[in-house]
Amino acid sequence: MSAVVANPLALTARIAEALRDRIIAGELLPGQRLSETALASDLAVSRNTLREVFRLLTKEGLLHHEPNRGVFVSVPSAASILDIYRVRRMLECQALAQAYPGHPAAARMAEAVAEARARHAEADWQGVGSANMRFHAAVVDLADSQRLSSFYAQVAAELRLCFGQLDDPERLHAPYIEMNASILAELEAGRPEEASRAMERYLVRSERMILAALARLSTS
Repeated sequence: MSAVVANPLALTARIAEALRDRIIAGELLPGQRLSETALASDLAVSRNTLREVFRLLTKEGLLHHEPNRGVFVSVPSAASILDIYRVRRMLECQALAQAYPGHPAAARMAEAVAEARARHAEADWQGVGSANMRFHAAVVDLADSQRLSSFYAQVAAELRLCFGQLDDPERLHAPYIEMNASILAELEAGRPEEASRAMERYLVRSERMILAALARLSTS
């Protein structure tokens, strides 16, 4: 019997997802140079496969290639941050407004809030940030659309790159734990429209804070 040959497109998609997950977890930072040799070994794939992954993630805006220097994790601009938050308002606010009672994603939202609180108690700000990312991914899952959830994974990776540029992780993440909890409480109380409006306020505040922090960095 001949050996089963892995589908190269499926392999590329799987490895791309693994690198997105590393970005979302804060393991790959904006501006970081990626070693093709080290990553190919770490992910147990050929360098040709990894190059295809790099091309895919470059199209998504998560990586960029510099001639004679290599591949780097992207550094989001203020314009891209504005666009990311525009997309988030469309996805997250609508998902909450139209959520049905008792949706399974609400349980994942609750788990993420509990995890963020636990990580906050340990001053583990990267852990808080990762838990917050899981909360918002669960919000999008309320829409019951695999396409939207997959698209949001790309947006979430770009968002984590925005966070990675800032040097005050406590200020970046701590205020939003209880805001997430309040959004969840409105949803669980059967007030999806109120949850949606609370998310709108959350996103406006978060967007302004990130843009202000980046503006301070650019003038320092």
